[in-house]
Amino acid sequence: MTASAFSLSEGYSAEAFRLTAGETVIGGIHGPSRHYHCDYCKSWLYTEPEGVEGFVNVRATMFDEPRRESPFVETYRGEGLPWVRTGAEHSYERLPAMEEWPVLIQQFAGREPAWSKEEFNP
Repeated sequence: MTASAFSLSEGYSAEAFRLTAGETVIGGIHGPSRHYHCDYCKSWLYTEPEGVEGFVNVRATMFDEPRRESPFVETYRGEGLPWVRTGAEHSYERLPAMEEWPVLIQQFAGREPAWSKEEFNP
């Protein structure tokens, strides 16, 4: 769906996410995971993944100021081009097992941020 070698997104709790403008439509792959697209330009905005209630994957390109750190978890390597690598600390052929996610989230939360609000907005 990305027409790229990468599909980069950031995960958030559904409570922390809100759409601030525009209308969405389901696009791309139609199935249990819901992929929301802009109704006007059809850009892929975010996904509500199947089996992970209360969680939203937001396309990293939707942010005015994207994060500067490299990806932490890389998934679906089995579908990737063999020469494409993100340098992520964790890599999976498909998805991590459900019991692995809490550990990954805890490890990610303990990382040093690449920048802070104060550094970015002096």
